Amino acid sequence: MFARRTSESETGSAEWQAALAAGWRRSDILWERWQERGNAAWESGDVSLARRRFLFAWCLARLFFRHGDPRIATSIANIGFIAREAGQFRLASRHYARARRLWAEVPGVLDGIEFRPRVRSSLFHLRMETRHRETYETNMRARIANFVTEAGQALEAAEEGAPSPHRLYDRWRGERPAVFDESRKLLGAALLICARKQESPDPDRKVGG
Repeated sequence: MFARRTSESETGSAEWQAALAAGWRRSDILWERWQERGNAAWESGDVSLARRRFLFAWCLARLFFRHGDPRIATSIANIGFIAREAGQFRLASRHYARARRLWAEVPGVLDGIEFRPRVRSSLFHLRMETRHRETYETNMRARIANFVTEAGQALEAAEEGAPSPHRLYDRWRGERPAVFDESRKLLGAALLICARKQESPDPDRKVGG
């Protein structure tokens, strides 16, 4: 099923090949893309498409991700989000409660997270990153820890039916690393959580099956 939903143009793209060369599995790449597309579909007003994308990503996480992977919590949360939008409030609450329990374990993975060298625009920046590697990793760890905290607060708000106090997907598009490492997986788990924003919902949003 998953292979059929991946076009030849996608699997042959430079980004796809770079991810595989870096050690990512097809499931890692597809999960990220489907969560991105689910968020994009929601933002465009297509709830039905968002639901399908989030369901694909959730099934993928269940089949291929190890226990304790933060992306499992994100997958469950986004299923909860769609359930709430469909008026299935009890189901949504159960999903969010489980996602929050799993997310509470995420800070424990930060110490062992991998940071590969970023692609820099100049040799100077690359040398500076290499020379001050320990400081760089400490700063990156603290930055991602902040995203993890904010994602947890967004989940708490979502469980209560409130808008997210933080921007998530909007920031993913700017924060997404160019390299494929463990930090990108964790950042994706934090920022690809779909959540209502503080502004009023779009009255023209499409619904349907």
